[in-house]
Amino acid sequence: MPRILVVDDQKDVRAMISMVLRVNHVDVVEAASASAGLQVFRETPCDAAIVDVFLGDANGLDLVARLREIVPDLPVVAVSGMTAFDGAALSEELTRVVYLQKPFRPAELMHAVAAARTAVAQPDANGTTIAASA
Repeated sequence: MPRILVVDDQKDVRAMISMVLRVNHVDVVEAASASAGLQVFRETPCDAAIVDVFLGDANGLDLVARLREIVPDLPVVAVSGMTAFDGAALSEELTRVVYLQKPFRPAELMHAVAAARTAVAQPDANGTTIAASA
């Protein structure tokens, strides 16, 4: 069973994401902050991560970069309520990340997870970020 790290500072959002993943036979580990997410990631092997871009204690994209320093080909879905992800591909660690705008439906979340796995397995010619769409 794959294991996905979910990092979101909003308890309800984190719970909803985790519930969708569990219904789809995914093992989930949760964290409410970037620092907790990094600690959990170091202690528990994960196959992918879903990270809120705007965390209360840090920038979620900074967390993604740190996770990618540990596992360079980690599939990542970055979620945000913002309509644009300006500057998302400013570093190599932030390329091949799938971006999903809140609110999203369960099927859109699962599509984004699948797209994130594909993005690291077969990056596009430019190595750019990918916006998920259902």
